[in-house]
Amino acid sequence: MSGFNLSNWAIRHPQLLAFLILVIGLSGALAYSRLGRAEDPAFTIKTAVVTVEWPGATTAEMQAQVADRVEKKLQELPWVDKIDTYCKPSFAAISLNFRDSTPPREAPLLFLQLRKKMSDLLPDLPNGVLGPFVNDEFGDVDSVLYTIVGDGASYAQLKDVAEAFRKRLQRVPDVTKVDLYGDQAERIFVEFSHAELATLGVPL
Repeated sequence: MSGFNLSNWAIRHPQLLAFLILVIGLSGALAYSRLGRAEDPAFTIKTAVVTVEWPGATTAEMQAQVADRVEKKLQELPWVDKIDTYCKPSFAAISLNFRDSTPPREAPLLFLQLRKKMSDLLPDLPNGVLGPFVNDEFGDVDSVLYTIVGDGASYAQLKDVAEAFRKRLQRVPDVTKVDLYGDQAERIFVEFSHAELATLGVPL
């Protein structure tokens, strides 16, 4: 007894075969016309980086007194896949990766829990520690970049113009965030005349 011969069946049923080809072709064309496409498709990044600074601390102190405590706190979160730690004098960076199977709708809540746990951990860290700082905005990309220049304008004047421009951009629909790059923090420089101080007998 021979098995089923698909070629023989197709030859014996040409009308049905033509109908199947037509249906498959129309279904493919319809699916292609409705195919989702975007220049920057939305996807959920399930990674966060926690950084901590402790001026004057050694690498061993950063690991034992800061990074280990942060790691233990991070392990309490659900959906944790991997935790990587990098330490150097006065600085530690802990990278947290959630599992690929983590539902995208759970990501905002997980990052909120992460920030809460880092706030709860702060009293247990040594005095003088700066942070922990959480960065979970890896998905933010710059879509438009504007440059502001001004001949003869000071940095303070340029920054004032940039701040005003940023406020106007933030009112534009669909704009989520506007960042300033290259702005310089204000500083006050105090200069002394060492000869005058010596004359008056005033120590520096």
